[in-house]
Amino acid sequence: MGIQNQDKLNSLQRSLPEGLIVDAAWLERHGYSRALRKKYVARGWLDQVMRGVYRRPTQKLKEDAGQESLRWQAVVISLQTLLGRPYTVGGRTALELQGFAHYLSGRQREIHLYGTGKPPGWLSKLHLEDQFVLHNADRLFKSNSRHPRGSKSGTSTGNDLLQSGYTTQPWGQWEWPLTLSSPERAIFELLDEVPQRETFHQADTLMDGLRNLSPRRLHILLLACRSVKVKRLFLWFAERHEHAWLKQLDRKDVDLGQGKRMLVKGGKLDPKFQITVPESIDAAG
Repeated sequence: MGIQNQDKLNSLQRSLPEGLIVDAAWLERHGYSRALRKKYVARGWLDQVMRGVYRRPTQKLKEDAGQESLRWQAVVISLQTLLGRPYTVGGRTALELQGFAHYLSGRQREIHLYGTGKPPGWLSKLHLEDQFVLHNADRLFKSNSRHPRGSKSGTSTGNDLLQSGYTTQPWGQWEWPLTLSSPERAIFELLDEVPQRETFHQADTLMDGLRNLSPRRLHILLLACRSVKVKRLFLWFAERHEHAWLKQLDRKDVDLGQGKRMLVKGGKLDPKFQITVPESIDAAG
């Protein structure tokens, strides 16, 4: 191999960690032509996951002759750290990863991602054991509370929102940082799915376990949240479970809107928060 070609390969090994993925556009920008990509795949220096998507093989992948399955965490970390698409793990998935919820085994798991902009076309075509469900992050929160890798906010308010809304977890052999919603933000995201994708009973069970939330973070997120429904639901569940942090929660300036919100047909109206809730929330409704 010539010196120039060896330098290109060394550069790829430095910029693309083992096990993470990139697309053809990323490789083109870094100087790897179609012919060079084909050569790297033939020699086992790149693994072609699908048309236009590649990853650096791990040692295990080489030993298993390409049989190692692609994990959703590697895909998301690649989006966050390499491909400039800062989708955050949120909602139920973020709560699961932080020990507050459990998915049902024996069925395809939904991985909830929150971000802005159009996702890459290949994302929904990857052969994974799990299914990505994409959400618009701006639906619930102001734009300056986006993913920390994508935010350009330099204000103290913007920084407070980022610190309140996100956390990271190490994942994999090399402990790559996986960015996900904090429990405080994740429960807001999950409540936005009630009652269409998440039931009152499921949300109630999750809220019961959230005994150590930060009142300061919650206050910041309540101020930033755009959904009157979510804010009312959150406070209704919090009062129902009488969490200790509720007494320390500053509700000043939290806008709960005007008028009633019908969330359940045939439900009962809560007079304080003006939302309809199930007659019996313990009936998995």
